[in-house]
Amino acid sequence: MQMADELLARIPTELWIGGKQVPAEGGRTFPVSNPATGEVLVRIADADAADGARALDAAVAAQSPWAATPARERAEILRRAWELVMARRDDFALLMTLEMGKPLAESQGEVTYGGEFLRWFAEEAVRINGRYTQSPSGTGRILVTKQPVGPTLAITPWNFPLAMGTRKIAPALAAGCTMVVKPAGETPLTMLLLGQVFAEAGLPDGVLSILPTSRSAQLTDPMFDDDRLRKVTFTGSTGVGRQLLARSAQRVLRTSMELGGNAPFVVFADADLDAAVDGAMAAKMRNMGEACTAANRFHVDNSVRAEFTDRLTERMAALRVAPGHEADSQVGPLISAKQRNTVTELVADAVAKGAKVTTGGNTVPGDGWFFEPTVLANVPADASILREEVFGPVAAITGFDGEAAGIAAANDTEFGLAAYIYTRDLDRALRVGEALESGMVGVNRGIISDVAAPFGGVKQSGLGREAGSEGIEEYLEVKYLALQ
Repeated sequence: MQMADELLARIPTELWIGGKQVPAEGGRTFPVSNPATGEVLVRIADADAADGARALDAAVAAQSPWAATPARERAEILRRAWELVMARRDDFALLMTLEMGKPLAESQGEVTYGGEFLRWFAEEAVRINGRYTQSPSGTGRILVTKQPVGPTLAITPWNFPLAMGTRKIAPALAAGCTMVVKPAGETPLTMLLLGQVFAEAGLPDGVLSILPTSRSAQLTDPMFDDDRLRKVTFTGSTGVGRQLLARSAQRVLRTSMELGGNAPFVVFADADLDAAVDGAMAAKMRNMGEACTAANRFHVDNSVRAEFTDRLTERMAALRVAPGHEADSQVGPLISAKQRNTVTELVADAVAKGAKVTTGGNTVPGDGWFFEPTVLANVPADASILREEVFGPVAAITGFDGEAAGIAAANDTEFGLAAYIYTRDLDRALRVGEALESGMVGVNRGIISDVAAPFGGVKQSGLGREAGSEGIEEYLEVKYLALQ
């Protein structure tokens, strides 16, 4: 792994504040490990409350000049950042594989996907529109304009180390907001490298700070209480999201929350089973199943359930589990021992209640946090895996009879982020798509994330939207001027 050693020797390992690396107050550090081996990759600076204050000071100082920067100039910086990410795509891909575990091919795909947010919002920066109209009474004029929300705290997860950052940073910068990012402690290296890229792209000092930490609450709690912070954006579990919403309520902070999912994958009797199985593999196994949009529950019409189960079992059993840096790896490790234990417990619970393992079902012996690609058939309604997000390579299959039953099964969850349906009937696709309680619905496709489409959920899956033309609105305030 000489290439890995050379890369790790070049990446930033200190905090990123004021456009440069700075040590943490007190000099504390914490380790970042490789989930494929358990070995420590590097030790990096460990931010605390004092560092958060420094970063927020920098963001506040830079806010007015950045908001006054012409939209075209903000756009050009984002465009240059995209170009630099593409130029260093091999570095970003290898770094994500090392700290998160996904196969290199998937990491390369994330570089493309994550980089596109920079390019998309570079184009959106110059399209922030208002309106000017006469009031209906004829007594005055209505001028509506939009202004940046202001200094923002972004809290990002570990499963997509680049894309979950760029999906927040790019619209914020395009809108004219400064931002402090707290990346996940498991995967901070990719975000630190992105900070370096932004500096090379010409982003003014203080507009973007990056604060890795092993003590999240100690870092962020004082920031929530600071009157100068205007917005919080978070991607992660619903449980943590609820806590952050409660903290935000004390100062009525603007929030956007992309929270947990429990995505149903519904296969109707008239579905093209070849396409459905292809879609199931994409929806389930992207990122080893460690994605909030991952298909979690497979509801299959009983008339085709046996055949679908056999086909999916064959495909899952053929996947190669190996460290992500190996050329033929298809399934990398889970992020941690804790996550693997969660997956193990959910599988064991389902089996104890009557589910049948048709392939997999076990941890992989040896180094790292690997779990076999697994299919569970005949999963009973009281199995925890139908209620909880498994976040791993496990497909839980259950049956239904008729369209109404399929819709009811899909909606039987507190979550509503993503859903997938397979049918050859266009009328049914539209009818079911409208009936599903979900912010996003894939119709005869297993990958739905698109930089040009709004990403977000309903019910307990969050508030607001990211990406698409809607994404920049989360960082803008609407102001009305009443003119005589």
